Amino acid sequence: MKRFAAVAGLIVVLAASGATAAAGDGMDRHEVSQEQYDTLIAQCRYSDTGKAKCRAAVKRMYRVGRTDPGLDCRTYSGVTVCGTLKLSRSERRCARDSEAQGLPFRRAEVECYALS
Repeated sequence: MKRFAAVAGLIVVLAASGATAAAGDGMDRHEVSQEQYDTLIAQCRYSDTGKAKCRAAVKRMYRVGRTDPGLDCRTYSGVTVCGTLKLSRSERRCARDSEAQGLPFRRAEVECYALS
């Protein structure tokens, strides 16, 4: 039970910081494929929280190596993103509203991040 609570706490901390759960403890740069790395960098163009800051965080947290099958990558409306998205206040409101209208949360999150 303590292990479950510790893992749940780590996931909450990572999600709140904008990091991906795959990033581990932050001690080492996380290994991802070139394609995954390119996606992580490319999705920064949509960031309302600062494009340069987003790219710097990706470069600090990830390095190109082997594909990480556990990295959460998804595509909706022609936009591919990976990891936990750090949404602005208006993007979070958009995602909540879209979800309330019946859109699955994962799709609402991506569409509000990229298209709003």
